[in-house]
Amino acid sequence: MRVYKTKSYTIFTVFNYSFLILMALLCILPLVHILAVSLSGSAAAAANIVTFWPIDFTIDAYERTIGNDNFIRSFMISVLRVVLGTAISMGAMLCAAYSLAKYDEEFKGRKLYVWFFVFTMIFNGGLVPTYMVVTGLGLTNTIWALVLPTAINAFNLILLLNFFRTSVPKSLEESATIDGANHFQIFLKIYLPIAVPAIATVSLFTMVFHWNSWFDGMIYNNDARNYPLQTFLQTIIVQQDFSQITDAETLRNLSQRTVQSAQIFIAALPMLVVYPFIQKYFVKGIVLGAEKE
Repeated sequence: MRVYKTKSYTIFTVFNYSFLILMALLCILPLVHILAVSLSGSAAAAANIVTFWPIDFTIDAYERTIGNDNFIRSFMISVLRVVLGTAISMGAMLCAAYSLAKYDEEFKGRKLYVWFFVFTMIFNGGLVPTYMVVTGLGLTNTIWALVLPTAINAFNLILLLNFFRTSVPKSLEESATIDGANHFQIFLKIYLPIAVPAIATVSLFTMVFHWNSWFDGMIYNNDARNYPLQTFLQTIIVQQDFSQITDAETLRNLSQRTVQSAQIFIAALPMLVVYPFIQKYFVKGIVLGAEKE
């Protein structure tokens, strides 16, 4: 079948592709620039003449960053935080979303619980009370201080809740109930397989949140050896010190800007690797989860 394209359709297509390419470049080029600066010599970086290709190519900034004894430890702590935090958050939010997706006739007081979660999106106890609770529970200097206080995100919970209510036919659940399935079986065998796009989307949100968080790692850990990667990198950027470097060649190739660029690129790389595997579910999960019945 031959499709005839009108002049207006052609103009729209050209404009649409041009706009999308421009948006893609605006996202990609800054990262390319950061990579080029991190691989350039200190003189070129300080002179601000590096664009999208390294000048005086060197990997000394990466060697200094990765060569730090605490870097690998902090990296592994961040990986553990992402894995553990995502698993706990998704488990808790999926169970809550399944319960709150029921109708009022099935779950008395459902609206009260929904408004309770909505309330937490607007108001919270504040930093000091939260710190007192974490300290009182003895969670400081442990990985649990980084994953438990933020286990439930109300926005993500509502996203999953709306997805369940709009994407799982009521008749399908009723048929499973007639066949003798309990809530646990319905949740595992019906809701979860249908909700794969939403689960992938919310999981990506949660992983990015845990990977990028640095402030909680600083206030809940008194020992720098327990810092996650982002907190570790933040302290290096703030407390940059080259006084222990005596080699002239290394001093020529290193600067605060090149080291910071290397750290930024290293911190962004894991999420860049993970995103392509989840991207195919991303749009579908966002659109369906945002629908209202």
